Amino acid sequence: MRNYKGITVLIAATGINLILGVLYIWSIMSKALVKEFGWSTTQASLPYTVCILVFAMVMVFAGKIQDIKGPRISSTFGGLLLGVGLLISGLIKDPFLMVLTFGVLGGSGIGFCYAATTPPAVKWFPIEKKGLISGIVVAGIGFAAVYISPLTNSLLINHGVSKTFIIIGAAAVIVLTFFSQFLINPPAGDMKEKKASNGKKETTKKTVDKSEHSWLAMLHTMDFYKLWIMYAFTSSAGLMLIGHIANIAKMQAQWENGYLLVLVLAIFNTLGRIIGGIVSDKYGHINAMRAVFILQAINMILFTQYVTTGSLAIGVSIAGLCYGALFSLFPAATAASYGLKNLGVNYGLIFTSWGIGGVIGPLLAARIFDSAGNYNTSYIVSAVLLVIAGIITFTFKKAKVLNA
Repeated sequence: MRNYKGITVLIAATGINLILGVLYIWSIMSKALVKEFGWSTTQASLPYTVCILVFAMVMVFAGKIQDIKGPRISSTFGGLLLGVGLLISGLIKDPFLMVLTFGVLGGSGIGFCYAATTPPAVKWFPIEKKGLISGIVVAGIGFAAVYISPLTNSLLINHGVSKTFIIIGAAAVIVLTFFSQFLINPPAGDMKEKKASNGKKETTKKTVDKSEHSWLAMLHTMDFYKLWIMYAFTSSAGLMLIGHIANIAKMQAQWENGYLLVLVLAIFNTLGRIIGGIVSDKYGHINAMRAVFILQAINMILFTQYVTTGSLAIGVSIAGLCYGALFSLFPAATAASYGLKNLGVNYGLIFTSWGIGGVIGPLLAARIFDSAGNYNTSYIVSAVLLVIAGIITFTFKKAKVLNA
């Protein structure tokens, strides 16, 4: 019997994340704000920085609301917050107010919507497929940059900054509200069971100790802090490249069209989310994490040698794959370690580390570049953080590894 309701929820969740990719337009919007409104670069970047931090922090409360009230209410509320934030952004020209509208309102909206996408989708499918399902859902926000960047650029050319904000805001309200209505959890007691290779059903007790944890119980486990540190350390490398790749291309390969590498990174970021989920389901999330961390560490060390457009494209592709994989591996790890019942708030707490990574990576790279005139030291620091994360994977108990 086909899981039509589950497929509908999966499509809706992925569609919502395709809209949440509005976060990726800021590199284009910031240039327009500097040009049209005369803002400084710092003023133009502040709303984006605040948006990332608020997004990550709000995930905790949004996840709790999602767990209690259901994904439909949480996502609808988030869609309204994001849309209104964008609409008001189109009516103002003050940098501080933009921090409130795009940074606080927009970031909160993204957090509420994002917290409501993966949990319901995962619950509709067998436990051994949660890595794949997580990967498909989060692939939406990664792929969004492929279409939303050129679309935003076209709107800016034809309508200017203010009208672009208004158009995108109106579209966000309509589309997010529509897709949110399809986000529902399966009936109570209908959590999908895992099928063993011999065809017999077995519950997740074989692979997960104490399958269901509240957020408070999770905070009393050492594994939570390990996952949190690993997420912060490993995401910082990808976020550093997202924030600096255009300048890296200019400095290392004397290439002025480095913005094209953002699209390359977005495409492989998307692929990484899906591939990471598949590998997690087949080999276990801890084994998959270890492989991703090691590959990314090697890539960071080699980044100093990427001095041509071709080699940079290869490096960015690998970085995108590894960074994207994190967004399917860590939800899978959270579900495997702490269960599905409270996945929204539990993953929200772990996801706060991504916000910290968004500060560590880009700001550290900027400071190093200002003092040294290159990014070489930042690559080494990123590699060291990735190696530390890889070492931490060896401290997890085997019982926590799915399908191992």
